[in-house]
Formats: sequence, structure tokens, C-alpha cells
Amino acid sequence: MYRGNAVGVVVPAYDEARFVGGVIDTLPVFVDRAYVVDDRSTDGTWEVIRRHAARANERVAAPVVAAADGGASLDRRVVPIRHAVNRGRGAAVKTGYERALADGMDVVVVMDGDGQMDPDIMPAIIDPVVDGDADYAVGDRLAARDTRRGMPPWRLFGNLLLSGLTRIASGYWHIRDPQNGYTAVSADALSELEFDRLYDQYGFLNDLLVNLNVAGKRVATVPMRARYGDEESGIRYSTFVPGLSFLLLRDFLWRLRVRYLDGGVHPVAALYALGVVGLLAGALRLVGGVASKNRANRRSLAGSLASALIGVGSLGGAMLLDSRENERLRVEAEPSASFERGAPSDARPARGGGGAGEGDERGERASDGVTERDVAGS
Repeated sequence: MYRGNAVGVVVPAYDEARFVGGVIDTLPVFVDRAYVVDDRSTDGTWEVIRRHAARANERVAAPVVAAADGGASLDRRVVPIRHAVNRGRGAAVKTGYERALADGMDVVVVMDGDGQMDPDIMPAIIDPVVDGDADYAVGDRLAARDTRRGMPPWRLFGNLLLSGLTRIASGYWHIRDPQNGYTAVSADALSELEFDRLYDQYGFLNDLLVNLNVAGKRVATVPMRARYGDEESGIRYSTFVPGLSFLLLRDFLWRLRVRYLDGGVHPVAALYALGVVGLLAGALRLVGGVASKNRANRRSLAGSLASALIGVGSLGGAMLLDSRENERLRVEAEPSASFERGAPSDARPARGGGGAGEGDERGERASDGVTERDVAGS
């Protein structure tokens, strides 16, 4: 329990045999239950999860809670879950969310299985939700220049680009680090979301923000430091970038319709539409002017510039007005303790075991008592 709130932690993992054991071993003592979801890994991740979960469950006597499927009661602090097929990071998080809601958790945290998320700063991530200031909190590695030191340049560029696109799509204009998976959410906010419509792949975080905005939920950003080791990203950029771009465009149009069109035409929607029309008209007139071989060429160029300026001005006005409309959903949280201490951004505690072959005899015997749960759908 954390300040009277039951805390659940979802740990999605795919091919993280080297790190997921350390994540389980270093869970804060106030965590009531952890749902470690193996998204059908191809390495020894599942065996590592079962072994470390068994050790954790031997050391800590968790309260007995009825299982969601009506089966035997769960008396474990760490619950291993395995998907029957690989379904994506978002699907793994949704599986954990559903189990946490069924078990009566009040606040649900997500920590990836790659060991990049410092368990010591979890209170800072949870506090905005526990205090009632926010419905959802997300870590922010881009809050200051020195907090970005541990982030590889290419990843930093991608995060900045996706941050801009996600701000436009979601309406949360204060979000700087939407790709940060270190999050906390209230059970009340989760219960209002339609899990079936949430994205199953790596764009889940961006999609979730849009859905939270449509639901009118307050989102807090918590400054934290980037922390990377020698793990490798599982993102395939050749499919990730086009897929996420389409997802954000679809989400943006959906949010505009629900927030600004269902009750009549709102100025935000009108300005966005005028901006797009202005830019398209300017582009078409420019093409026509370049193709022309007479003096009308200059008039076409002047007209295309005017149309483009109208488009840019309208889009800028739409974004400014959209930002003001969503100001009530903005929460700036206190930074984590490590952020304030100025801890090195690449500081990373030693992980307590990763490889599938690691473990003592007692751990191997205990793992036999952990039941595999093949989840066919969330």
C-alpha cells in the first residue's frame, strides 16, 4: 500500500531475459501486486519471470484476492502472465491493466521489463495520482538539457519529433516525452476507457493520451532522468514511423470530431479546416504558377504565398486555441528526488539476474509452483 492506496505494477516484457529479473527483484516494498506480462518472447524471458516471481512470492506474503477468472485465489505478490501469441507492447499493458482492475488496485504503474526505469522514483510518478491532482502521470526525460544526457541522439530526435505530433493529436500541449513508458494511472480513469479501441503496438502510449483527452482526464508530467544501458530497442522503425503517423492522424481527426464538432462547429475545428484548405490551395497555385510560361506565373506565385500564409496563420490560431481549451487538463508535477539531486543520467543499479540460466537451487524448485497463464485475449 502507498498512502492508503493499493498499487499495482504492470511489467510488459518481450525478449528481456537479461533485465526482467532485475525489475522484479527491485520492485518497491509498497507495491501490492506486479503483473509481469511476457508477450510470447522468443528467448528465456518466461523462465526468468517465473523464477524471480517465485522468489518474490516466497519472501512476501501477499493478501489473498479472488482471481478474475473465478479460479483459485491469488496469493502472490508477482503474477506471471504469458500471451499465447505475440500481440504487441500495448496489448501486454492492456492485459496487465485488466488484471489490476479486476484485483481492485487503486493506482496502476507501468514499468518496462528492460530495466530502464528507476524503481526508486516510483513515488514521484505515483504522487500526482494519489494526491488527486491528476488522473494519469508520465515521466518526462526531456524536462531539462541535463536530463537528456543518457538518451542516444537518434532516440532523442525521434522523441522530439513524436512529441510534437502527439501534442497536436492529443491536445496535451504540455507533454514533452509521450514515448516514456514510465506511467501511473488511477483505477477510476482506467475503468472509463474502452480497451478494445486502444492500439496494441508501440503507439499505445500516444493512442492512450488521445483517449484520455477525449475522456477529459488530467495528465501530469514528472521530470526524471533518462537511463540507458546496453539493451536494444525492439522498435522496427520501417513500420513504426508510418504506422504511428497514420494512427496519430486518425486519432487527431477523431478527437476533433468528438471534442469540437459533435455539439456544433467549434472555432478550433473551423481554424484547423481553414488552415488545411489554405495550405492546399497555396500548394496547388504554386504548382500551376511554376507550370505557367507567361506573366500569370508571378500572380500565381503571389496568390500561392497569400494562401499559404492564411493557412499557416489559421493552423497557428487553431493550435493556440486548442491549447487554451485543454489548459484545465494540464498538471506540472514535482520532479523526482533523483532529478533534484542531480544524479547522473546514466546511473543504473546492478540488476539482480537476467539470463535464463541464472538462479540458485531454491529458486529453481520454487518456480515449479508458478502457474503459466496463457492469455488468448485481453
